[in-house]
Amino acid sequence: MEYQASVNQLTQPLVQYLLDHADKLRLAVTKLENGATIIDAGITVPGGLEAGRIITEICMGGLGTAAISQSSYTQNWPLTINVHTSNPVLSCLGSQYAGWSLSHGKYYALGSGPARALATKLREGLVEPVEELYKELDYRDSAAQTALVIENDAVPPLEIVEKVATACGVTADKLTIIVTPTSSLAGGVQVVGRVLEVALHKAHALHFPLENIIDGSGSAPICPPHPNFVKAMGRTNDAILFAGQVHLFVKGSDAEAEQLANTLPSSTSKDYGKPFAEIFKAYEYDFFKVDAMLFSPASVIVTAVDSGKSYRAGKLDNQLLDKSFGL
Repeated sequence: MEYQASVNQLTQPLVQYLLDHADKLRLAVTKLENGATIIDAGITVPGGLEAGRIITEICMGGLGTAAISQSSYTQNWPLTINVHTSNPVLSCLGSQYAGWSLSHGKYYALGSGPARALATKLREGLVEPVEELYKELDYRDSAAQTALVIENDAVPPLEIVEKVATACGVTADKLTIIVTPTSSLAGGVQVVGRVLEVALHKAHALHFPLENIIDGSGSAPICPPHPNFVKAMGRTNDAILFAGQVHLFVKGSDAEAEQLANTLPSSTSKDYGKPFAEIFKAYEYDFFKVDAMLFSPASVIVTAVDSGKSYRAGKLDNQLLDKSFGL
C-alpha cells in the first residue's frame, strides 16, 4: 500500500479519551490480573451513543470520522451515523472489519480494530499474519500499544486476552480490550457504523481492485436496542441492509464503476426481503448458510473519478426497516 499509516498509533489518543472520560461516557474500566485493560461499554454500565461513536473511530483505525446527526432520509428513523475515510481500504478492511476469530471453551467472539494489523502467528517457522487478508493488503503495523474491540456481552477469559497480547507482540499491560454488547447503545452504534466497511468487504468479494477505491463515505440509521441478542444483531444488520447509503470514489473504467454499483446493493442477494433475524432463524442460526452477498448497503453511488461519471443502484426500504426496528 502506498500510505503506510499506523492504525495502532493513530487510535491510541481515542482509546485514551475513553479511559480519561469513562465516567462521562458511562463506561467501566478494569485491570485484569495480567495488567490488560478492559473497557466495558455496555455489560454492567449503560454506555451510550457517544461512546459508540468514538469506538467506531477506533475500529476505523483512526483513519476515519464518525458523526451522529438527525436526518430525514428514512421515514421514521432520523438518528443517523455518518462515516467517512480517505483511506477506505486500510481503514475498513485493515482495521474495522471483524476478521479475528477468538474462542476459548464456550466463549466465542470476533475481534475488530487496530490490533488485527499487529496479530501474527508462527507457521512452519515463518511469522505470518493471523488473517490472510493482510497479505493481500500488503500491510503490517508496528506499535508498542494496541486495542481490540470485541462484540460480546461478556468480558473475554484471561486465556483469550493472553492470546491476543502474544499474537500482537505486546505485553498484556499494553493491551486494551473494548467490549461492546450488541444489545447496548454503544454496541449498536459501532455495528451500524460499519456501513462503509461492508461495502468494501463486498467489493473485495466481487474482486473489484481494492487499489482503485480511493475514498468513501456512508450513513445508516441507528437502530433502537433490543435485549434479545438475535433481534439486536438483526436490527444492526438491517439498518445497513435496508437503509445504508454508501458513496465510493474509484479509479478505472466507467464500465467497472457501473458494474460495481449494480452488484453492490443488498437487494442483489437471494436472501434479501426479510428482517435478518428471520433469515438467521430460518438458517438455524448458522451464519455460513446466509448468502454472503447479502451483507452490503441498501443504496450505493459509485463515482468514476477519471471520467466524472456516477452510477447509482439500490434503494431504501422503509417498510422492512420499520418491521425490523419494531415500530
